[in-house]
Amino acid sequence: MISRRTGVWVLVAFTLAVGAAAVLAPRIPQPQSYHDFADQRRWLGIPHFGDVASNLPFALSGAWGLVFLLGQRGHERFIDPRERWAYFFVFLGLFLTAFGSSYYHLAPDNARLVWDRLPMTLAFMGLVSAMISERVSVPAGFYLLPVLLFIGAASVVEWWFSEARGAGDLRFYAAVQVYAVLILPVLLLLPPRYTRSRDFAAVFSFYVLAKIFETADWQIFSLDQHAISGHTLKHLAAGAAGFWILRMLQKRRPTRAQ
Repeated sequence: MISRRTGVWVLVAFTLAVGAAAVLAPRIPQPQSYHDFADQRRWLGIPHFGDVASNLPFALSGAWGLVFLLGQRGHERFIDPRERWAYFFVFLGLFLTAFGSSYYHLAPDNARLVWDRLPMTLAFMGLVSAMISERVSVPAGFYLLPVLLFIGAASVVEWWFSEARGAGDLRFYAAVQVYAVLILPVLLLLPPRYTRSRDFAAVFSFYVLAKIFETADWQIFSLDQHAISGHTLKHLAAGAAGFWILRMLQKRRPTRAQ
């Protein structure tokens, strides 16, 4: 563990480093091959059925999480009621991702990809805000929440407009994704307000696993007579992360230091 004061400086330095890397890196166009997923089988009249149906865990974990947060048990799980708002956007983002990702995978292209990526930024940035509230300062996390959500959404919009201009550039969106994921291990070094900190390590592991599955889409699909693709497994792993966050909120307690 490190002190909160040290953690704030580490957080600021990391933010500046990611921002500088995004500005200095060369332009990153969106490759059209990205839309060429391994499992293109149709079932029950639904094209790319595996990649569409595997979004169900996003809908279930998102809806369950929202119901939990809005109920009495959800109110009782937070020291400060303002902390709930960050998780509200985490679960709202997961729920909307189910629809945005399904819409995209029915006929993958750049125009539909916008609706896949936008809700994901809600979940990512909501989780960053939640971690700041719990590890640094509740007011800081609460007031940064709309800023973080705006930055996340703006990264997708900026990418889309760059594509429309014929000069597609993923740098801003990629930086937001990298920042949202890598900042979690940094924030875990700060003193927690709640128990079950290890659950965040599990959430981080699910995300890493999802990225591995995504990268190995075709290789996994070629195994075992095309039973399942890597991208389908990516959705299942990412959806499991949502359930794990909900499980953590249901089981954790304030630390003795509170």
